[in-house]
Parts: sequence; C-alpha cells; structure tokens
Amino acid sequence: MRIFVNDKPLELISYEELDSEKTYEHIYRQTDEIPSDVEWEEDVIFHEPSHDLIIRLLYLLRTRKMKNLDSVTLVSEDKKALKAFVKSRFLIVKAAGGLVSKKDKILMIYRLGKWDFPKGKMDRGETPEQCAKREVEEECNIMVKLRTPILKTWHTYTQNRKSILKKTYWYSMDSLNDATMKPQIEEGIEDIQWMSEADAKTALINSYPSMRYLFKHYLKMQLKPHKA
Repeated sequence: MRIFVNDKPLELISYEELDSEKTYEHIYRQTDEIPSDVEWEEDVIFHEPSHDLIIRLLYLLRTRKMKNLDSVTLVSEDKKALKAFVKSRFLIVKAAGGLVSKKDKILMIYRLGKWDFPKGKMDRGETPEQCAKREVEEECNIMVKLRTPILKTWHTYTQNRKSILKKTYWYSMDSLNDATMKPQIEEGIEDIQWMSEADAKTALINSYPSMRYLFKHYLKMQLKPHKA
C-alpha cells in the first residue's frame, strides 16, 4: 500500500514484500526514536514501528517539507494491522476517476494550477465504476466507456482541521464522443487537452507525484498483451 503524505510516498509492506536489493539511507528499529531535528535524505525505513512512532511520523510528514526525502517505508510482520492503524488516523473519503484515451492520445485536465486526470467523490450508493464514468463525463462533457481498473491511489490532505485520506479508484476508458468537450468551470477546471504520451509526461512535471505514479502504472498496463 502506497500513501502520498504531503506528496511523499509512504509504503506499508510486509517482510515478504521487502526488496533485499534496495538500500536505505536511514534505518530505524522498533525501539529507535525519531530525532526532533531530523532531516532525512532519499529513502527511510522503519522496522516494526510502534503506534506512537507512526503517529509522530505522520505528523512530521504532514507538517514539514522535506525536500531531500524520496520515500518512507514501514515494514511489519503484521501488515494488515499496520494498514488498519495508519488508516484509523484519518477520515476515509472515496473517489474515482479515469484515464481516457482516443487513438494515441490521453485526456488531461488543468485544475488548481496543475495538470491532472478527471475524478471526483463517490455519491452514496454509487459503485466505483459508476462514479468514475459519471465524474469523467461531467468534468469534461464527453461520453466514455470503461475498460479495465488501473489501480487505487491514496493521498492525504487537511480539510476543516480534519485529516483526510482519499482512496481513489482509477480506470482506463475509451472516448465515445468528445464533440462537445469543455471544462467544468464550477469544479475549478480551466482547460482540457488531448495529449500524446510524450506531452502528457511533460505536463505531469507540473502535477502531483501520485498522478505521475498512476500514469507510469497505466503505461505499463498498455504494454501487457491483451487476452483474446
């Protein structure tokens, strides 16, 4: 499970998932304390972190911009309990969206000063698939057809002093009709464009790390042979 906290990836893994080839610049054991003046660089790992340590770590990640930090990994024998505790520190909000393609182009929106992909919060009683299709069609004024799930992204933010963890379901989609395509201005969308893969990669420089992670995963999926 990968959660983006203040745009930094927080990995929650089991020891079976731990890459023996990967090196970490900072390694902490269960009994280790986090220094108050910590300035992490590159990759950090915590083995069997206590609840108190996790709480402090989440606070640090949410409140400090650590420019030289690449990733934080929490590894535990009980990954299920680790995930449950981390999620318990947030109010969970569910959303869904899509990466829409038309021939060799991908649809991108420009919102709040960054390039993004269309998505939105799930309504009560709605399935992720229904939400993804509705939100893409509403935000871009197009008609789409769902293809396959891509992945789920997790990222945190603060709203009304509450710590929110947003779980977003992503799907690949085909454009059926974009004749009346226009941005949903009331949702803060200023522009919509069909982009080539190269142009999308360039646009994503001015985006969120979670969106670059999503697009990279999407491209990997496109390279896999389709079943007949």
